[in-house]
Amino acid sequence: MFGSRKDIVGIDIGASSVKLVQLQESKNGFQLKGLDREPLPPEAVVDDSIMDSSVVVSAIRDLISRNNIKSQDVASSVSGHSVIIRKISLPLMTEDELDKSIQWEAEQYIPFEMSEVFLDYHILGPDQNDQGQMEVVLVAAKKDFVDEYISVLKESGLNPVVMDIDCFAIENIYCSVYDDETFNVVGLVDMGASGVQINILKESVSVFTRDIQFGGNSYNEELQKRFGLNSQDAENIKLGGTLPDIDPSLVTVAIQEITDNLVQEIRRSLDFFSATFADERIQKIYITGGVALTDNILNSLSSGLDMPVEVLDPFSRMSVSEKDFDLDYVKTVAPFFSVAAGLATRKVGDKL
Repeated sequence: MFGSRKDIVGIDIGASSVKLVQLQESKNGFQLKGLDREPLPPEAVVDDSIMDSSVVVSAIRDLISRNNIKSQDVASSVSGHSVIIRKISLPLMTEDELDKSIQWEAEQYIPFEMSEVFLDYHILGPDQNDQGQMEVVLVAAKKDFVDEYISVLKESGLNPVVMDIDCFAIENIYCSVYDDETFNVVGLVDMGASGVQINILKESVSVFTRDIQFGGNSYNEELQKRFGLNSQDAENIKLGGTLPDIDPSLVTVAIQEITDNLVQEIRRSLDFFSATFADERIQKIYITGGVALTDNILNSLSSGLDMPVEVLDPFSRMSVSEKDFDLDYVKTVAPFFSVAAGLATRKVGDKL
């Protein structure tokens, strides 16, 4: 977001775990060099805010040490209520002119004091409906919120050189490794522990984003309530595990009910996109995040949204050494690492 090709490490601080990805870029694409995650207790990161920085710092240090990471330069990202993404239309101007006027332009769209936010933008191009206008993606993130993440990274002995937005990190990995796709309009749906982020791309450019406050924790909380489970057992049966004193058929019914509610929420957002962009039709949805591993989620989404749905695998088209990695394991856990992989493709000085 704000920020020699120098490979940097992607660190994704999520609600349920910290994820690390290290890539090496060559003329033939990316090669996976490091992949790991460290679980966090439920109270460490709440609603995307770091509540227990010492626990998060400890998790990051463990990852760095365990993977023998030498580089201190990292990219990380934020999301949630303290991040505002708007696609706006402005009079045609140069990037230099927009640099000088962006603060004033942003005041009309950002519900925070300009002194309280980091601000960035990306010019999409001319407005198709008005030749005198251009379309711009505007992003604002509250400084105190971003500073929480920067602080824990620095306390972990790292040098944060890029701060991104989660949905744009996933967009970046999609555009980097699925560059042979021919779909004009695709949806990237990141289903994490604390919520769902939807990013619609038209010709590989973001045109619509929306957050849904319904994620993996919603499954865990409902399963805990219904069956009297602790958080770890709820996570286990959500991902297909069993417990001796619980009827698996009852678990299946409970998970499907929660999934149906999630599909309805996603459908509402996509319907809003369709109403706003009447001439555009989403051709395919890619899902990622831990909830992408939930039983029957693909069939439920494909049926409920009436379109093809596939799990986004950030490593499927990378070089992954059989000597260094268990390929089956990498494929199994891939949905957890899309944000971190997208961050690892960044370089110093990158904008959105």
